[in-house]
Amino acid sequence: MAAKKPAAKKAPAKKAPAKAPAKATTAIQDKFTKTQILNTISDTTGLSRKEVSSVLDELGVLIERHIKKRGVGEFTLPGLLKIKAVKRPARPARKNVPNPFRPGEFMDIPKKPATTRVKVLPLKKLKEFAL
Repeated sequence: MAAKKPAAKKAPAKKAPAKAPAKATTAIQDKFTKTQILNTISDTTGLSRKEVSSVLDELGVLIERHIKKRGVGEFTLPGLLKIKAVKRPARPARKNVPNPFRPGEFMDIPKKPATTRVKVLPLKKLKEFAL
C-alpha cells in the first residue's frame, strides 16, 4: 500500500474588515448636536464614539496650529473648505467725515487697531452639496 501524505494545512481564512453601512444621502431636517454628530459618524464608520471624538479634537488642534500667529495662516480640508487667517491693517482716525445717515453733518471716526480675522471659504464639493 502507498503511504498517505499528510494533508497540507490551510492558512486560516482572513476576515474582511467590517464594511460600513451604505451612506445615507437624505437631507437632515434638524441641526445636530455634538453628541448626535459623534454618534452618527461612529455608526457609519464602525469606529467607537471615543475614537471619533479624539479624531475631531485632533482636527481642531491641527487647524489651530495652522492658523496660529506664527503658523502658515491657512488650512485646507480637501474638497470641503479652506480656513484662512487674514491680517487687517490698522486704520487711522479721521475727522470731519460726512455723516452718511445725516446729510450735511460731519462726524469723527476713531482709529482701529490691526486685527487678524478668520475667513472660511467653501470649496467645490461643498458648493455642490448646497445645490
